Amino acid sequence: MPLEFGPDNSRYFSILAAIASGRSSRPEIESLLETSIGPHLEKLENDFDITQRHQPVLAKPNSRLVRYRIADAFLAFWFRFIYSNRSAIEIKNFAFVQKVIERDYPTWSGLWLEELIRQLLADTGHYNTIGSYWERGNQNEIDIVAINDLEKTVLIGEVKRNPANIRISKLKDKAQRLSQQLRQYEITYKGFSLDDIPELLKQKRQ
Repeated sequence: MPLEFGPDNSRYFSILAAIASGRSSRPEIESLLETSIGPHLEKLENDFDITQRHQPVLAKPNSRLVRYRIADAFLAFWFRFIYSNRSAIEIKNFAFVQKVIERDYPTWSGLWLEELIRQLLADTGHYNTIGSYWERGNQNEIDIVAINDLEKTVLIGEVKRNPANIRISKLKDKAQRLSQQLRQYEITYKGFSLDDIPELLKQKRQ
């Protein structure tokens, strides 16, 4: 990442801090910053290669259901926990920053666990499309949708750090509209947690 973005340095940093804090859509970021950010988002993605643009699985290319995320986990952590707490760091209140990290790290790291599971599923070579799913208003969010168009199979998954928190019945309820779009496919519902990583690593294609 460049150390300086030029005259708009603070604007870019504010956008990245907003994304790192969970404001993942353009309207959410613009509402927070109270300004238009279209050109800045485009440069962060295409020129600086810092952010990634995501749409729900099966969404049309021109769909407005778009989310942004910071591509690098280290940068995402820095903007979420260091940059956003720079005032506390400047006065050497490191205990405050530690408490914030202890409070928010489980939720933050859960999002990166989802990304890791999606990558491990991609590495198996069993699917031609892998992503996540959500509907307008951030409703019915689904962590994993992995599709094999040749075999007409779909894996719909939920990711939790703690496997005891997985609720397949709730996952099926959230997937009702998605399952209708995939009614010609055989659908499997599955929960994933940290415990599943070793088995997924074994399935990695050689």
